[in-house]
This record gives sequence, structure tokens and C-alpha cells, in this order.
Amino acid sequence: MVDRTGLAEFLRHRRSVLQPEDVGLPRGRRRRTEGLRREEVAGLCHMSADYYARLEQERGPHPSEQMLEAMAQGLHLTLDERDHLFLLAGQRPPARGAGSGHVAPGLQRILDRLADTPAEIVTELGETLRQTPAGVALTGDATVHTGAARSLGYRWFTDPAARALYVDEDHGFLSRLYVSGLRGTVRGPGSRAAALAEDLLARSAEFRALWDRHEVGLRPPETKRLVHPGLGVLELNCQTLVDPDQAHLLFVYTAVPGSESHAKLRSLSVAGDPRDTALRP
Repeated sequence: MVDRTGLAEFLRHRRSVLQPEDVGLPRGRRRRTEGLRREEVAGLCHMSADYYARLEQERGPHPSEQMLEAMAQGLHLTLDERDHLFLLAGQRPPARGAGSGHVAPGLQRILDRLADTPAEIVTELGETLRQTPAGVALTGDATVHTGAARSLGYRWFTDPAARALYVDEDHGFLSRLYVSGLRGTVRGPGSRAAALAEDLLARSAEFRALWDRHEVGLRPPETKRLVHPGLGVLELNCQTLVDPDQAHLLFVYTAVPGSESHAKLRSLSVAGDPRDTALRP
């Protein structure tokens, strides 16, 4: 059963303590609202302002699991706060750990401040959860995939388009790297990683051959060579920040100042809407 009063009070409190700069929004000169406006929170949660307003007013529909997940991310809730939100709404909180898609507020705040830098948050299975606009411009929207195809390692062996982002000379090592990484995340026969491995063993002869080599612990190269359809090859360094509680990783792509790749990245960040087909791989 929904605790409408508790839910409304919790949402109003969380909205009041969040500041525009906490969520990557401009403050503006005439702001008088304590915290965020309702319409701003609604936008962050990908829902209508009317739907969100009714929740704060102790009325409206019973929020679905998807709506609660969206509110948890939009309001930058911690895991404990997310679970509290679900319980107030009469729902069982989602599982925690590597299979969770909930991004920690600290990691999300860092990503929000990297709008002009290619960056993404991924799971240990290579599933992209969030991207900056520059990240989408560099590699395309990697969050649109569903099912097993959410994993880049899975797409690498099942979708030829996944390899088009990397120079041909690196494909052999990257195949070994993805297999090694998947082996390192298999935790028992019932794990999600084990299910991906079983699927790939049935689909890909290349995967089967590499899986039989039992390689583990391979590390990515210091420099990644990505292929952009409009800019050509970019040599980028990838810095990684790890959230150990959720097994999420924040990848930030940079280039050596003064290099050709650095100039290409700058042109990418000022090219406008990343959804432009000229910038989408």
C-alpha cells in the first residue's frame, strides 16, 4: 500500500535540498525557489510536471517500478534513499550489486560536470547506463540496446557494427580482452555473466575458441583508437573511476593537448546536437 503522505513529504524534502548545480542545471539570476522547481525535477525524472506534482500533492496514480527508478535517479538518491522511496510507494526495492542500474549520486554528479567531455558510466558487463552529450557524439547512443545486446562484449561477437568503432588492427586483442573480462565476472552458473557466456558459446566460433584459452586478467591498452565517421581515427586515453558498491565504472576519454586527436575532440564538443546524423556512428 502506498504511503501517500510519506511519499509526498519525502519527494518535497529531496527536491528542496537539491540545488541546480547539483544536477547540471543553470541557476539563473531570478531563482527564488528553495532547491529545484517541480518542473525541473520532472524533467530530470523524464515524466510530466503534472504527474510529479500530483505525487507531491498526495494524489495521482500508484507509481510503477520504472517511474520509481526514474525518480531515484532524477533526485540523485543514494541506495538507501532509493529503497526508502520504493517502500513508501508500496514496492519491493530492487536488488543491489552488479546487476543494478542505479547510478550512485556522486558518480552521477561527476558525469553531469563533463558535458563537453566524452564520458560514460558502464556496468562490469559493459552495459552503458549513462553518457555525456560528447560521449554520444563520439560513439553513438549506447543506452538504446536491450537484453543481452546491452553488453558491448556481447555485441562485439554478435553485431559487426560494434567493431566499426575501433581500428581493424586492434580487433584481435579486443576480442581477447572482452572474453577475459567476461570470465572475470562469472560468479557461479546462475550469474548474468554465465548466461551471456552460454549464449555466446552457442553463437560465435571466435568466442568459443577464445573461451577455451581461459585467459583472465587482461587489461585494456593505455590508448584507445576509436574511429569516428566524420573525424576519422582518434587516439584517446581512458581514465577510470570505480564505484565498488555497484560495480560501476566511469570512463572519461581525453587526448594529449596539442595533438591531432585533441583538436578533433574539441571540434566534436562544439559541433552542436550530438544526435546530428553527421556525428552518429
